[in-house]
Amino acid sequence: MHNRGKLAFCLLIGLSAILAAGFAFAATKAPEGDITIHSGEVFKEFKQGPVVFPHPKHKAAKCTDCHHEFKDGKDVWQEGQEVKKCFACHKLEADGKMVKLEKAYHDKCQNCHKKLKNENKPTGPVTCAKCHQKKK
Repeated sequence: MHNRGKLAFCLLIGLSAILAAGFAFAATKAPEGDITIHSGEVFKEFKQGPVVFPHPKHKAAKCTDCHHEFKDGKDVWQEGQEVKKCFACHKLEADGKMVKLEKAYHDKCQNCHKKLKNENKPTGPVTCAKCHQKKK
């Protein structure tokens, strides 16, 4: 009977490890489709329509090219960690060293696209109308 208890305990630990690994993999898996960025939680009135971000087209980029989390002036975010919404830190207006949300979006997207364009590499749009959908 004592061996059965050990076996059951080992099976339970093994199953828990397999489930934990499965959940960790699911949490770190990049989106397979497009993401619509609208930040309605922050912007009460939109100057432009939302942006459809084709996440799969950006798989050549490193996750840390876009995703970040700063603590004590250092980027501590690592691939596989939770991805927070940009507006969790970036607000409607700049706050200290934190740039405002609109600038954060534009700096990341446009600057990357412009850099690739200057290197004569395939890239995405850099103008308002090419990124933002028409307002409804």
